[in-house]
Amino acid sequence: MELSGPLDIGESEGARLLAAAVDLVVRHAQQVADGPVAPPEPGTEAIRGWLASRDFAKGVQAEQVLQEVMRALSTWGVHTTHPRYFGLFNPTPTWWGVAGELVAAAVNPQLAAYSHAPAAVEIERHVLGFLARRLSLPDGTEGSFTVGGAEANLTAVIVALTRRFPSYAQSGVQGRPVLYTSAESHLAWLKIAHMTGLGRDAVQLVPVDAAHRLDPGALREMRAADLAAGLEPFLLVATAGTTAGGAIDPLPELATLAAEWGLHFHVDAAWAGAIALSDRLRPLLAGVELADSVTVDAHKWLSAPMGAGMFLTRHAAALGQSFHAATSYMPAETEGAPDPYTTSVQWSRRFAGLKVFLALAIAGLPAYAKQLERDVSLGQLLARRLRDEGWQRVNDTPLPVICVVDPEAEAGGPEASAAWHAAVAGRVVTSGAAWISTVRLAGRPAIRLCLTSHRTGADDIEAVVNALGRARKGEIA
Repeated sequence: MELSGPLDIGESEGARLLAAAVDLVVRHAQQVADGPVAPPEPGTEAIRGWLASRDFAKGVQAEQVLQEVMRALSTWGVHTTHPRYFGLFNPTPTWWGVAGELVAAAVNPQLAAYSHAPAAVEIERHVLGFLARRLSLPDGTEGSFTVGGAEANLTAVIVALTRRFPSYAQSGVQGRPVLYTSAESHLAWLKIAHMTGLGRDAVQLVPVDAAHRLDPGALREMRAADLAAGLEPFLLVATAGTTAGGAIDPLPELATLAAEWGLHFHVDAAWAGAIALSDRLRPLLAGVELADSVTVDAHKWLSAPMGAGMFLTRHAAALGQSFHAATSYMPAETEGAPDPYTTSVQWSRRFAGLKVFLALAIAGLPAYAKQLERDVSLGQLLARRLRDEGWQRVNDTPLPVICVVDPEAEAGGPEASAAWHAAVAGRVVTSGAAWISTVRLAGRPAIRLCLTSHRTGADDIEAVVNALGRARKGEIA
């Protein structure tokens, strides 16, 4: 086959290139568990030195560059695919998801206009519809795939503003709108308030109860004070699975208050929304079916490659009003099938939903349910083993996020405790034995461990408990 230009290497050479990449990826997956979870230091100077040799003045053999990149990624970076990565909701992706990324990149459908990619759009709509049913959301629920939870939550704010303030679409934010969310929520809400023109002061962080859940009593008091001050509440956000401690806010009670006060009720279930796939676990999300909108990230507990956020809302009309645009250069709309660019933040967009569709279609719902339930059981095992070793758990959640403290270290006060726990966690990370982090739950310093990888097993639980024990005694540096 004759090549068409300098960037066309032909199918045979393309196949050889992809085969080389696949070989590197598979070998990485085979070897990652045998190495450290994280490097002892970032290696910034070495990385910059390597990159300086790649000035793009001339081309280099493909295999050489691929090997260099894989070596750099393997040497300098936290391995979120390691079974002893107990971190921040970054999963080991399934092979089905990885395959989906390859197919989506190669075919490269453009998901702005329905008429350009009807199969891709319908595949995504099928996945979103499935998730909506698992969350018991009503028929007619609409939504979109997003880069991640932050974009999905941004979408929720825009839809809520559109619903509450008729002039918002044309005139922007007027008056003094405010939204409520837990003090333990993901603070992307501050960035969202900045981006939407609300201003960061519009985010009212509601105190939490002893279980680190949004406190409805405190919410009532804050709303009363805000109304007296002339503010205009429009949105109530509940979190299902807080980042720090895995708390699930009291969804039914908050849904009732939102309905009583005329607020848009959004549930940020970016992580814990995954448990909707388990019949045994999904009662923990009771009340989510009352939400006006929901965020779920498949690239968290559903083990999809980054990024695969999802936004769902029962208010299809408001979603369309929020993002509709018409231009002469876009194709005519297809009857009965909205163009994705008119119902989402993004315009041009990759086929993010394929990796989720493939995993669900090939593995099936029972496999996902079994994995989620297995992770919860491993979390319970981890909590028991840490308790056996004298650690005190300070979070209260049925989900596999475990936050612990050393009671003796706490005796010196919050700042001394924070320094001590950070040092212990740092020694574990630097040793390469595991990746863990520190948090403050309602201001209380703690060490946080979360199950994120479907490859994590009981042996990995024992390994991280032992590593914490050695770090606690100063036996590893």
